[in-house]
Amino acid sequence: MTTALDNPAWSALTTCQAHLSYGGSHVRRYPNDVAQIGAIGANDPVVSDEIASVVPQGEWLSFPATLDQAAALVPPTLRVTLRGTLVQMVGSTRIAVPEIDATPELLSEADAEQMLRLADLARPGPFRTHTHTLGTYLGIRIGGRLVAMAGERMHLPGYREVSGVSTLPDFRNRGYARLLVAHLSNRIREEGLTPFLHVEESNLRALALYSKLGFVERRRLPLLVVTRA
Repeated sequence: MTTALDNPAWSALTTCQAHLSYGGSHVRRYPNDVAQIGAIGANDPVVSDEIASVVPQGEWLSFPATLDQAAALVPPTLRVTLRGTLVQMVGSTRIAVPEIDATPELLSEADAEQMLRLADLARPGPFRTHTHTLGTYLGIRIGGRLVAMAGERMHLPGYREVSGVSTLPDFRNRGYARLLVAHLSNRIREEGLTPFLHVEESNLRALALYSKLGFVERRRLPLLVVTRA
């Protein structure tokens, strides 16, 4: 049975986050300064023109959960620069908050520059200057420096995506990611929603962490990244 999570970006961009969405009737995307994420909703010849219309010059766009035939629909003005697989995981239960010497704080627009700098170093996935506006972001500071964060990205009926999980290399293995994901996931549950997330299948470290936190693999989704040279 097909569900909203089978094509999460399309589900989000046509429901809870439709106000952020632009594109055509079969291809939608987030604004370029919010997220380099698009979605294909149907297998139709018009998709080729619509894909071309939502990828700016010199930019790239990722399409999670693309149709099997999507690569063949990419127009000649673009090129496929990555084909991968995402593991989609769903939070199965409330997470016990680990007891470590750190206190998560709510991040805001005033923290945007530090968040972007952290994402550039930790590379959690597509993260732009206004990605943090998609939902709640929590962070941990050490000596006034933002060293770890996690937040919300896609929002679709019944679900909220945990994303942007980042820790500076020198501050890893201290339990910060575990703490932030626990707080964020429990917060999502308190809103009556189910947390979910995506991990590249090669990221075994992250897969192990999320499994320990009670996230369960739901399915594997194809990932397509296209670039306009």
